[in-house]
Amino acid sequence: QVQVVESGGGLVQPGGSLRLSCAASGFTSDYYAIGWFRQAPGKDREAVSCMTISDRATYYTDSVKGRFTLARDNAKNTVYLQMDSLKPEDSAVYYCAADHDWRIHTVQQMCLMPPRVWSSWGQGTQVTVSS
Repeated sequence: QVQVVESGGGLVQPGGSLRLSCAASGFTSDYYAIGWFRQAPGKDREAVSCMTISDRATYYTDSVKGRFTLARDNAKNTVYLQMDSLKPEDSAVYYCAADHDWRIHTVQQMCLMPPRVWSSWGQGTQVTVSS
């Protein structure tokens, strides 16, 4: 059974940084993907960034390109979302999701699928960017 646990949210001033962690367990190979999504009050859940673990391919939505970076720690089966130059509009609950990578879709295609397609989700962590 796949389990996903994320952590690392908090309150930060504009221009500051946070690092979110996503630990996924239960996969029997590296053919899976990790996705970071966020949902602000009154808005739909949106994809932020995704990685396919087997090839480390990544995708970033335009609004975070150049500011957010994904990294993988093999020993810990953990994917990190490093968020720099944070803006108030980045404030949201951030969710980590995981799903099998059947090698049919690119990482961008997987990331832009409706969130309901992703099979396993963490509990969410609040990120607030405010002065």
